[in-house]
Amino acid sequence: MVSFWSLPLFGALHRCGAGSLLTTHLQSGPESSARSASPSEPAFPDAPSTLHVMKSTMQLRGLMTIIRDRSTSRADFVFYADRVIRLLIEEGLNFLPFREHTVITPTDSSYEGLAFTGRVCGVSIMRAGEAMEKALRECCRSIRVGKILIQRDESTAQPKLFYAKLPPDIADRHVLLLDPMLATGGSAIKAVEVLIEQGVPEDRIIFINLVAAPEGVLAFSKRFPHTHIITAEVDDSLSTSKHIMPGLGDFGCRYFGTDE
Repeated sequence: MVSFWSLPLFGALHRCGAGSLLTTHLQSGPESSARSASPSEPAFPDAPSTLHVMKSTMQLRGLMTIIRDRSTSRADFVFYADRVIRLLIEEGLNFLPFREHTVITPTDSSYEGLAFTGRVCGVSIMRAGEAMEKALRECCRSIRVGKILIQRDESTAQPKLFYAKLPPDIADRHVLLLDPMLATGGSAIKAVEVLIEQGVPEDRIIFINLVAAPEGVLAFSKRFPHTHIITAEVDDSLSTSKHIMPGLGDFGCRYFGTDE
């Protein structure tokens, strides 16, 4: 009798560690507490039109399953998180402006294509957002990347800017704002306020994250209705302690290998 895993395709999946994941998916079915949305279906009631949730493919669901699993090793968490981030960056680039552009192929034929019009930079919200810089640089060679550090002000319980290092010409660029988690939206809102103070138009900012809570999406979009949000999945809600549920834990701690 031929083993399922002896077939070339599934044998390869098994050797790279995806076999058990695929089997689990087939056994458990498509139910999940994380939400995805089709272009015609909102991720949750009252979801803004500026929220763009990636299509829930088997590959994406499988990757998200691994990084959400609390038993996943740090090495695997980094590897699979990087893969999801790369997909998100590629999706975010779709929201940049393009123009028609014709090139000649090696067969002396013309190809009617597209070319990006404008300049772009990345801005990571430290420290977790720095984990997304690698994928950004892999997609956009020599891209300039700024950093913003926002922490809670213990005296006011509000997010406070502690550090910002941004490209001097950032007002002339489209900005990919990077932070893997959108919980309450406080840090992201403060970061966009900083960018706008530097002259970046609201509609030139694209906020990219892995997991979002509906509360954070609504708070962010209410404050900045013209800024696009790109996310892999929208979860159920925030807990009483303001953690995304079901979530994936503290992304920065798991990615960089530090204690919570």
